[in-house]
Amino acid sequence: MSSAERFALGSLAAGVLVLGLKGAAWWLTGSAALYSDALESIVNVVASMVAMAALRFAARPADANHPYGHDKAEFFAAVIEGVLIVIASLSIFSQAWDAWRVPHAIEMPFMGIAINGAATVINLGWSLVLLRAGRRLRSPTLRADGQHLMSDVVTSVGVGIGVTLAVVTGHLILDPLAAALTGTYVLWSGMATISRSVSGLMDEAPEPAVLRRIRDVVAENAQGAIEAHDLRTRQAGRIMFLEFHLVVPGAMTVAESHDICDRIEEALRVEMAHLMVTIHVEPEEKAKQRGVPIL
Repeated sequence: MSSAERFALGSLAAGVLVLGLKGAAWWLTGSAALYSDALESIVNVVASMVAMAALRFAARPADANHPYGHDKAEFFAAVIEGVLIVIASLSIFSQAWDAWRVPHAIEMPFMGIAINGAATVINLGWSLVLLRAGRRLRSPTLRADGQHLMSDVVTSVGVGIGVTLAVVTGHLILDPLAAALTGTYVLWSGMATISRSVSGLMDEAPEPAVLRRIRDVVAENAQGAIEAHDLRTRQAGRIMFLEFHLVVPGAMTVAESHDICDRIEEALRVEMAHLMVTIHVEPEEKAKQRGVPIL
């Protein structure tokens, strides 16, 4: 089992625990806002199961049908998670509308808020773990899971405030109002998750800072060449693909130009894990004078 899969398994265990706590909080109180929070936790559990399946599939080695590997499966998992979040938001709106039309008293409110608060602390801690692991392992699935849990933390805090105000002020309408606000935030979170995942499926380039660092590493380690141009990158899960043209003197031997390519590739891999590099060597008459200058 890979490191990413172990984190996904931890997410599933944490999600089940949090779902039990939030479900108990809703069952004790009957609050529409706490219902919305518990419903999002159901999505967390299902999303963790999808994440585990995607990570296991993405870890498969390249084969004849998928010569570049299976890493993009992670983006599909993140899209599915986003769709589940959107569906959950629609159910939250339905519950909020019912409670708005027929307000009812909240039973054992402070016990429910305390239980929900404990679940929120668990979510906060695990979301920070997932976000850190997602950046380190370059896993869009773990990052999406961590971002989703962090949005769950925000909504849980809002729900707690809304339920408390409804009980303290006696304005029961604040309970479905808090649920509706929660649903709005959940909907936005789901759409953002889908948008980020679609960008990955469309081979969106990495952040400008990453591209600048790639250009700098190429420039610093291509001594003997003339220039590098037509640099292109794309991301597939944790794998980044990089290709560019390297212009060398026409009289340079194949062995000499190959040594330069090896030096560049080694320097890039030291800087960035999970990098696949393809370099096309060209003679000096192919120089464009607008690529990466060699230092």
